[in-house]
Amino acid sequence: MLLAVALADAAVGAGAAPAATDPLVEAREARSWLSRMHDATGQRNFLGTFVVSAGGAVYSSRIAHYCDGANQYERIEPLDGLKRQVYRHNDQVVSVWPHSRVAVRETRQLMGQFPSLLSSGVGRIVEHYQVRPLGEARVAGYEAQVLLLTPRDGYRFGHRLWAEKGSGLLLRAEVLDEHEVVLEASAFSELLIGVKPQPELVARAMKQLDGYRVERPLLETTELGAEGWSLRGAPAGFESVSSVRRAGVSGDGPQAVSAQGPVLQAIYSDGLTHVSVFIEPFQAAVHRRESMMSMGATQTLMRRQGDWWITVVGDVPVATLRSFAFGLERQR
Repeated sequence: MLLAVALADAAVGAGAAPAATDPLVEAREARSWLSRMHDATGQRNFLGTFVVSAGGAVYSSRIAHYCDGANQYERIEPLDGLKRQVYRHNDQVVSVWPHSRVAVRETRQLMGQFPSLLSSGVGRIVEHYQVRPLGEARVAGYEAQVLLLTPRDGYRFGHRLWAEKGSGLLLRAEVLDEHEVVLEASAFSELLIGVKPQPELVARAMKQLDGYRVERPLLETTELGAEGWSLRGAPAGFESVSSVRRAGVSGDGPQAVSAQGPVLQAIYSDGLTHVSVFIEPFQAAVHRRESMMSMGATQTLMRRQGDWWITVVGDVPVATLRSFAFGLERQR
């Protein structure tokens, strides 16, 4: 409750002092801030604790992020639920569960995750969102510029973003419905920007896995067409980011083969938000009921299509998920 009140109070305060009155000036300023936000995570070293509030639940994690030239290193430790750590060196990710002594090593693109929210340049974003500055506010002790991103159609949610004035680093983000009601919020509760980089701490932890059962998901890059599928009628602006076939798991443990068989995953993005499409063989014992679920801003649609089971997930309106799910066609 206190977190919700604080988020609401800050949102009101942020909107009370507009930064500019000339629309052209506002547009230029907004685009400049988006560019700075896009670049900041790859150029700044920081330590902090961030909190996510969604669907009545609150989660927090500690994050350490280091830059070493073009290399990015990251350590994330969720503070709720089962104890685990996630280490990242560029697209190489190791997730460690100390209690079960299991480590999962995989290649993964961390797309659309706070504070690396923007996954493309400004051009694609402003094509589908109207962007304007709302004024200034303080987050975790830092002065921030607040931006409002209003979708130009009904296939996207709105966003309110707080960028640190000195670095451009994203400090806080909210996902808004069509009435600007907050569906989900992420924010640093404490933060240090410009800390001494220590990438060796992350690199060392990714290698020191003695005593752990190391599992490696078997991923193969592919395309929907190569797998016998096509997608028609996807909302404008959502472009293919990646497609992989998850064939199972390899490692030194007994779980060498996935129980559910291969799963095809295709990811689409409009530069700000993402939609994941999962396609797998239908299994009556596992896939019992078609459904639609909601958790904060995240919507999940599951349906059967012939001999296949389709799952579509994204921080987007239900209409967007339906466009993807019902736009899939089996070619062979």
